[in-house]
Amino acid sequence: MIRFAVLGRAAAVAILFSGAFTVSARAQEVSEAQLAAARDAIASLNVTDRYDNILPNLAERLKAQFIQASPNFQGQISNVVDEQALVLAPRRADLEKEAATIYAKSFSVDELKSISTFFNTETGKKLLTNQPLVSRELTKAAEIWANGVSRDLTNQSSEKLRGIIDANPIKPPVVDPAPAEAQAAPAPAKPAPAKPAAAPAAKPAAPAATAPAKPAAPAAKPAPAPAPKP
Repeated sequence: MIRFAVLGRAAAVAILFSGAFTVSARAQEVSEAQLAAARDAIASLNVTDRYDNILPNLAERLKAQFIQASPNFQGQISNVVDEQALVLAPRRADLEKEAATIYAKSFSVDELKSISTFFNTETGKKLLTNQPLVSRELTKAAEIWANGVSRDLTNQSSEKLRGIIDANPIKPPVVDPAPAEAQAAPAPAKPAPAKPAAAPAAKPAAPAATAPAKPAAPAAKPAPAPAPKP
């Protein structure tokens, strides 16, 4: 019974969570009116123009890889990759839909209409056209300003602190005292390692074995003197 009760509570919790996720998903859904207003806002802002070259660049890189591997088929490779890129080109609409959905979830219909209205005016179009140049110039100005502030902050702080630092010289950081045991007499220096014993002198080479001397051959006997003639 206890096991079934636990399973029942778990099922109830799962149902509650699934219901919460369903409500959250519905809250994230956008209406066709929101999507239409978002598309108009995106068109006025040129939001997705920066992604126009994604597919062409991918095709060029792929062709370069194929041609590097098979340089003798350059023409065929270019034709095939270009054809397949054209087949995939309609999928650009998927990106436009995702962009519209993101804007529709981020702004109300009235806000999206206000965005479209402003950026379709001459002032809004000029803002979009000049925004990159304005951003670059603003970045340069911010760098110059930051360098000036850094210089003045350093100089003024050094001037104000000069008298204080002169009157109260900077002290080195306090080091935590070592334990009492460690403050006793310093440990004796470690004895220098003993020098390795000299290698024993090489033993003299054993004398070469000599064959025993053979006894000298006996001296030849003198020939007998000839007998005297009668």
